[in-house]
Amino acid sequence: MDNQFRKFLDLYLEAWRSSSINRMRDLISKDYKAREIRDGNIIDFGFEESINGWEQGFLFAEENNAKWELKKVSIIPLRTDEIMVIISATMTLKGKSINSAHLFFQTFRKESFGKWKLIRSHIEAGISLDNLRNIQFT
Repeated sequence: MDNQFRKFLDLYLEAWRSSSINRMRDLISKDYKAREIRDGNIIDFGFEESINGWEQGFLFAEENNAKWELKKVSIIPLRTDEIMVIISATMTLKGKSINSAHLFFQTFRKESFGKWKLIRSHIEAGISLDNLRNIQFT
């Protein structure tokens, strides 16, 4: 596994945990494409919609003094310049975990000058934590 990628992934997860929209914006490709599945409905979106979504999520976390709980499920090299990371994401509100999570299947690509960027996501939203209890996290 690319050591540079591991450092990038740590930066990415720290930007998420700290609700830093400016850092997150720098880590996502302008060509980003995503699909979210929520309650059986499919929503496709790109970079701008993604940034708006991150802003809303980060604002909610800050206003509610929530803490992000992020767990790496798997890291899968796809090609020499692409790696998929599966991340389980939920929040803790007032010291209690909410009862659902999202699974993010996120693909990162090494761009020019060796910089990694998030290029694609598939998001399964609103999964019961009971359904994720048997997952082996890395």
